[in-house]
Amino acid sequence: MVTAIVALKVDRRKVNDIASQLSGMKGITEVYSVSGRYDLIAIVRTKDNETLSDLVTGAMLKLDGIVDSETMLAFRTYSKHDLESMFSIGSG
Repeated sequence: MVTAIVALKVDRRKVNDIASQLSGMKGITEVYSVSGRYDLIAIVRTKDNETLSDLVTGAMLKLDGIVDSETMLAFRTYSKHDLESMFSIGSG
């Protein structure tokens, strides 16, 4: 399994549309709007580097409105949070 963090600069008028399109792509598990130099962060998990390359360069970067990107490969996971249990605190 390959995990990558893709930081995207997006035409500000298209942030919501791009985020929606990205979140529907196979292999993209999360999309965050963020502050700072970038507008969106996409978390990508694929079976191998070739699939990652196809997704990033073949699909993501062809979306109209993405101005620039930086892809970072994750080498190791140090923390595994159970996000569902974190967000369900106090809901029961």
